[in-house]
Amino acid sequence: MEHYFWFALKSVPLVGNVTFRRLLEHFDTPERALLASAEELATVKGVNATVVASIKNHDYRNFAEQECESVERNGCRVVNFLSGDYPKVLLEIPDPPPYLYVKGELQEAEPAIAIVGSRRASAYGLMNTARLAGELADHGVTVVSGMARGVDTAAHRGALKRGGRSIGVLGCGIDVVYPPENRGLFEEMASSGALISEFPMGTIPLAENFPRRNRIISGISRGVLVVEAAEKSGSLITAEYALEQGREVFAVPGNINYQSSRGTNRLIKQGAKLVECVEDILDELPQRGKKPGGIDSTPGFSLTAQEVAVYTILADAPLHIDDIIVKCALTVGEVSAILLRLELKGAITQLPGKHFAIT
Repeated sequence: MEHYFWFALKSVPLVGNVTFRRLLEHFDTPERALLASAEELATVKGVNATVVASIKNHDYRNFAEQECESVERNGCRVVNFLSGDYPKVLLEIPDPPPYLYVKGELQEAEPAIAIVGSRRASAYGLMNTARLAGELADHGVTVVSGMARGVDTAAHRGALKRGGRSIGVLGCGIDVVYPPENRGLFEEMASSGALISEFPMGTIPLAENFPRRNRIISGISRGVLVVEAAEKSGSLITAEYALEQGREVFAVPGNINYQSSRGTNRLIKQGAKLVECVEDILDELPQRGKKPGGIDSTPGFSLTAQEVAVYTILADAPLHIDDIIVKCALTVGEVSAILLRLELKGAITQLPGKHFAIT
């Protein structure tokens, strides 16, 4: 029942990811937010009278209880964004999910590249996907994709075949195998990487879930490689999210006579980096702290609710301490203490002139 109140608060109508985070920043725990008075709730930014009424009137007990039971029954776990193993890169996006359902292992700040593309990929697309995924795995880079047919499946299998790690981001509940023919891959991913979802247990793979899922694919990655995509496809939505989130966008060029190449070729025209070999991707990844045989990353760290607030603000851009104080509505003393703790955890660094940035 550890996450009972997390499930409860997330189930309240009108409490989306941003509002959830603001409530957590203000009250420290979801339980306190749910038990707060209407007057206290109204002091939180973005919580108007309608949202207050929704929080006070919503009966969350049945959903929260069932969710706790379902998580335990299915052998998965929940990682909230105060946890040390919550992917901190997700805090850089505008609306990170308050928690993720996880099967397998998440490694803090692991270097990751997403590979996405057509569900009906050609032999050319599947071959290059498997090759590049395998070579990324050889260099210690985690391969992220969406567990769909075609390019997604080839990307996951390509990384696992070379002994690498892969993360599958689902557009359904973590207890739902979709597509059904990937049941074996689901089991392998859970033991040799991770499966993650922000959707409640039992959520079926509705079409509207997948664009939302795509922002997580790009959000936990440092770049997105698109392999075969028509002019209107979910893969291009992922690339758009990547650009909005400040991630690199890569594309494998395709045959100009194929419909499935038009999206990728247009991305290249618009400035995506053309990829012919794995070095084209590795050249764009930060090399700080490189360890023998691969790319290293910053050490893991857990955060308090207020530290999440400051870290998220700094994810947009480095800021002067005065601007941080204004944006997070905390006192000078509180902000100074939080910044010091974040520095000691290796989460941020101080720049000249009292400016701060995430590491």
